[in-house]
Amino acid sequence: MNKSRIQQYQIINNELIAKDVYKMTLKGDNTWITKPGQFMNIEIENAYLKRPISICEVIDDGLVIIYKVVGFGTKQLADKQKGDHIKALVGLGNGFTIRDDQEVLIVGGGVGIPPLYGLSQALVKQGIKIKVVLGFNSKVDVFYEAKFRKLSTDVIIATNDGTYGEKGYVSDVIRKAKWDQLYYYTCGPEPMLKAVAQLSKAEGQLSFEARMGCGFGACMGCSCETLTGYKRICVDGPIMLSKELIWKD
Repeated sequence: MNKSRIQQYQIINNELIAKDVYKMTLKGDNTWITKPGQFMNIEIENAYLKRPISICEVIDDGLVIIYKVVGFGTKQLADKQKGDHIKALVGLGNGFTIRDDQEVLIVGGGVGIPPLYGLSQALVKQGIKIKVVLGFNSKVDVFYEAKFRKLSTDVIIATNDGTYGEKGYVSDVIRKAKWDQLYYYTCGPEPMLKAVAQLSKAEGQLSFEARMGCGFGACMGCSCETLTGYKRICVDGPIMLSKELIWKD
């Protein structure tokens, strides 16, 4: 491992933005981010494994990450205060590839949404129109709706329990809106990715969430099967092309 890829960041802000979901603004080197969809592996005190967190947004002198408290490691991150520091292995993941499309579909689920925000910024900057579907379990889980509405007039929120927006899954919304023929970018739980890929009549890029041991391809713990053999989510991904994926029942 190249030691120069370990970077230290100062926490500028660490705020709760939805149920158990935090937005952390970091000051530090962001030159290693070459594409939206890349991630960092954050060191956790008294833990052997780092925690992979996607990059939400690049700012002038740092970056923004969004994470959900689900266990010991992310609870430590939530307890961090302004002025504290974190260390992370950076420059990870292949990132999304922006094509020459006139219009695309963005589909996010839960904490899979953050990397799609940075992607959406880049798409709009290049003059590409986006239609957005964001899925959550309930109203208390919704975040970044206003941010996406500043980028697109076509934003639909779906909640599984129907407490906010459209009731149902993102696949239900896509089918109802007849957006299944647009090239798509998606990130979220694997069942959601599978539903989007099988529903869509177009191709797309899917960002996978996976438990990662090392973050740089040595442990093979996050491998998945594709038409061209097994690939490691942390190095060969997390972005995979829809046409190369093998879905298992």
